[in-house]
Amino acid sequence: MTEASSAHSSRRPHWRRDIVELAALFTAVAAADAVANTVVHGPRGPVLLCSAAVALLATAGFHVWWSRRHENAPPPTDTGATAPSSAGQAPGADGQETALWRMRTTVRDEPGSLAALCTALGVHRVDILSLQTHPLSDGTVDEFLLRAPGALTPAELTRTVAGAGGAHSWLERADAHDLVDAPTRMLGLATRTALDSAELPLALRQLLGRCTIHSVPARSLRGQPLAEQVPTEGVLEEHLMKFRDPSGGSLTIERPQLPFTPTEFARVRALVDLDARLGQRVPPRRDVLTLPEGNEITVRRADTSDLAAAREMHDRCSSKTLGLRYHGPVGDADRYLGHLLSPRFGRTLAVETASGRLVALGHLLWDGDETEVALLVEDAWQQRGIGAELLRRLVTMAAEAGCESVYAVTQASNTGMVAAMRGLRLPLDYQIEEGTLVITARPSGRPAAREPQESIRLHDGSARR
Repeated sequence: MTEASSAHSSRRPHWRRDIVELAALFTAVAAADAVANTVVHGPRGPVLLCSAAVALLATAGFHVWWSRRHENAPPPTDTGATAPSSAGQAPGADGQETALWRMRTTVRDEPGSLAALCTALGVHRVDILSLQTHPLSDGTVDEFLLRAPGALTPAELTRTVAGAGGAHSWLERADAHDLVDAPTRMLGLATRTALDSAELPLALRQLLGRCTIHSVPARSLRGQPLAEQVPTEGVLEEHLMKFRDPSGGSLTIERPQLPFTPTEFARVRALVDLDARLGQRVPPRRDVLTLPEGNEITVRRADTSDLAAAREMHDRCSSKTLGLRYHGPVGDADRYLGHLLSPRFGRTLAVETASGRLVALGHLLWDGDETEVALLVEDAWQQRGIGAELLRRLVTMAAEAGCESVYAVTQASNTGMVAAMRGLRLPLDYQIEEGTLVITARPSGRPAAREPQESIRLHDGSARR
């Protein structure tokens, strides 16, 4: 029933009102008959007749007032009807589940094109939380953060955008971190990059979304030229960006599922320039721990300035310890230290004794979309909990950086590394690849995805060390 028909039906006379009016009519007839008999047979007939006329007029006036008062009165509060929903009500206000989406689409660069797109989204009760525009030569790429009803499927949302003139649309689920506005987000990423050289790849990934970042050194571990010469201003292609690395190598970013825009290229170049101007840097934090036997050790961040001390530790390690760590000829182990200690390729924790001697290294290495963890503890300092402490700290750092998984490459005979991974009390996935054991842990606590993995390789094609 519509609002108009409901209002019309509320004005229809009720059957009880009809009975009352009939009763009043019969009472009035009886009273008139009595008055007429009194007037005809009584001595004061004219006076009574005038009095009856006055009473009749007063009664008619009261009836008219009473009818109008009840006709214009508000309806009862409890009618049993459901209040109609407001067309402008925001999604989620009625208790329905909603979902956050990041959407990017290309629209014509002409007046009214964005308005048509927003109107089409409003029809489906999609709330636009933020909007960024990326101008192109032949159009504009609009990036939205949307809150849509949970029942609205991605296919329906994409069709709606296409029907409103959007082309080359891309849709991805978002989370609460995407609610931060663009200027605040860029300032936060710049701060992270300024404090730590290892943060640049993570900041770029957070800025660009799902992408693959490769830091290619100038030369391979065997001394062969590796990185190509990149122009100072960088290179922008549809799905590829390249920049010159301050260390002499190159930084390559790929995103096959979504083209890069000039605005994104400018933001990335600003972060890379900031990193180059500040030079290599690591946070100065140092934590002093006491081992069960009472010896104090210091855990701190390491970089290439620790190269000489790391080589001395290598000289003190046995061939068995180096073999378990590097899975190959131990004579080549020193070649990897420059790569492993560089903040560009990850984060390294060093353990020092009270005298300042380096006795252990723990590496967290960015490997494309994955993250590798590796440990080396000097023989004389093994079985004291140092490796477990380093591993716990590295996995915590991976979780803070947003890494979904961390893997360790070792041998089945390396019982110390296996025990340390199990000591994390996280879901683990074990895989054997070419005689090598790969253990994957999920810092989030979710079970590891059981998908086949390819052999782990460095950028120059040599096996991962």
